[in-house]
Amino acid sequence: AARMAAPTREERMACWGARDDFWQCLDSHGDDAAKCEKLRRAFESRCPQQWVKHFDKRRDFLKYKKKLETEGYIPTEAAGKS
Repeated sequence: AARMAAPTREERMACWGARDDFWQCLDSHGDDAAKCEKLRRAFESRCPQQWVKHFDKRRDFLKYKKKLETEGYIPTEAAGKS
């Protein structure tokens, strides 16, 4: 379904709900996508494809950011001097 019309409010809510369920599943299974396949399919069927791509990128970004916050970021120059 490649209709370019903006999703209605109901469709947006359905999409975000599916995304949240999927992300929650990933969080509780250490990002094991295989365990969340059903939710992934629901997410893909409820959201426009562009959004799915956007949310996937967003999740990677958020995970990366969280990793930096937990593990800290050490600039390469600083690593050499101890």
